[in-house]
Amino acid sequence: MTSRRRFIQIVPVAGAALLAARGAQAQLVGEKDPQAVALGYVADATKADKAKFKNYAAGQSCANCALFQGKATDAEGGCPLFAGKKVAAKGWCSAWAKKA
Repeated sequence: MTSRRRFIQIVPVAGAALLAARGAQAQLVGEKDPQAVALGYVADATKADKAKFKNYAAGQSCANCALFQGKATDAEGGCPLFAGKKVAAKGWCSAWAKKA
């Protein structure tokens, strides 16, 4: 009987830990994602459509954008424009804003 009580106490905690770990593994946003298409997101800034997005300038990337939620040395990081997903540090989109 004691082991059953212990099991019932552990299961919710283990389930919560599993869900938390699963949520921490955010996926990279894909270039075909509707939000990414709307913003002209590319995983490699050098492949940005310069004809369509005239505000693109060489040297701009997600890593040096004010919206990038990671360290400049991280390969990927969060972005509030793509909730729950990560962007490539070498990526770019039309919402790029210079980091202060």
